Amino acid sequence: MSTKGFSRVRVPQSLRIARGCFKETGLMDNHHSGPVETGASMDYAEHEKTYDMFIAGAKWGTMIIVVLMIAMAAGFFGGAGFIGSLILFIVLTVAGAFLLR
Repeated sequence: MSTKGFSRVRVPQSLRIARGCFKETGLMDNHHSGPVETGASMDYAEHEKTYDMFIAGAKWGTMIIVVLMIAMAAGFFGGAGFIGSLILFIVLTVAGAFLLR
């Protein structure tokens, strides 16, 4: 197999221009204008409040979905009917709220 045809691959003009731009300015990680430790100031109190709200929402949302699925299973497959599954949903929600507080 001959490599004669591959010795003269023509690079498009747009790639030559792009390659020239990167040689002149450097890549993004080559800009060393200040110490690494300097960054944007963080509002840690607000960050902790947001994290706590996210955890609480995930916890309560998971509990509600699980209780809803149990009540739906009791209503559809267990013969509890609408009223029975509604009562089960309310009882399990109160029990879950007591356990999660």
